[in-house]
Amino acid sequence: MFASSSLTEHLIRGLVGIAALWTAVWVGTDAGWTAVLGSVTLGLISLIAFRGCPVCWSIGLFSMARRSLTSL
Repeated sequence: MFASSSLTEHLIRGLVGIAALWTAVWVGTDAGWTAVLGSVTLGLISLIAFRGCPVCWSIGLFSMARRSLTSL
């Protein structure tokens, strides 16, 4: 349910989500409405990449790793 179709896809989504989340926090420290708009946009991108929250992504990572190991 939480896992992607491949481990590589799941890890790429995680990297995109972490990068977007980190950048959203970094951009959000600036003053002005453009910084807020950019931060919110990057936050939404991270939620889309994670397909929810980072915890859900982590659960999916463990599920995908277990599924990959059992298919060997």
